[in-house]
Formats: sequence, C-alpha cells, structure tokens
Amino acid sequence: MRYIISYDIPDDKRRLHLAKVLLDFGDRVQYSVFEAILSQKLFDKLIEKIATVIDPAEDSVRIYPMCAMCEGNIKIMGRGDLPKQEDVYIL
Repeated sequence: MRYIISYDIPDDKRRLHLAKVLLDFGDRVQYSVFEAILSQKLFDKLIEKIATVIDPAEDSVRIYPMCAMCEGNIKIMGRGDLPKQEDVYIL
C-alpha cells in the first residue's frame, strides 16, 4: 500500500533523524512529506522507528494510507514524479 507521511518537528536534531529514517522507507516528495509503498511488515517497522525518534508532546507525524483507487487519481502539478514500487531492503 502507498502511504503519505508528513511531519512537523520543531527540534532540528529530531527532524533530521526522522527524515533519515523515512528515507530508508520511501521517497521525499516535499521538504517534510514522504511517500512510501510498504507491506504491512514494513509499515509496522516504520511505526516502531518513528516512535523512537519523536517526542509526542512536541512533534506531529501524520501517515495517510492511499487505496489503489485513490492512487489512480493522484495529480502532480509542476516538478516531481510519482514514486514507483521498488524493492526495499532495511538492514
């Protein structure tokens, strides 16, 4: 399934750490927005990693799942391509 992940983190160190974590799972499409195509197992692993990085009292992370029907209606205006399904290996 495709997921849209956005975040608002005021702390520079945590924000950079989260961005690095998200790059292991998907593609940056805007400064604080990522897209990832994940199996349930990878999604669960992502949630675990995010939980270790953020401070729930200060930070906001939103994850939106996109159904296959919704994916077909994605519109990109301006620069950028829709990230494609890739094999992901997390070591």
